[in-house]
Amino acid sequence: MMNTPVTLYESILQLSRRMVAAAEANDWDLLCALESEVTALRERLQQDDPPALQASLDEATRQRKATLIHQILADDREIRSHTQPWMESVKTLLAGNARQRSVQQAYGAGR
Repeated sequence: MMNTPVTLYESILQLSRRMVAAAEANDWDLLCALESEVTALRERLQQDDPPALQASLDEATRQRKATLIHQILADDREIRSHTQPWMESVKTLLAGNARQRSVQQAYGAGR
């Protein structure tokens, strides 16, 4: 069965919903795995959804596609609301470790 662009968007939406749940659960490994699956589908969309095809869609299909895209973008915002604070804490932790190493190197601590 050939996937249409709309079914690809539906598949991406299903994955993005799972990504939201993974982000809420702080399951970063699952989130990364799902993100890889979305990337593969997005690459297929770039091939299977050219502008010429978009212009030939009927109004109902065009509306369905727009709705799916808006839902995917909303999921993306939700995912970022969970990942950005985590990324900031990792950045702070890494900056603190770098600062500690700099102090140790400058003052010879631990020798």
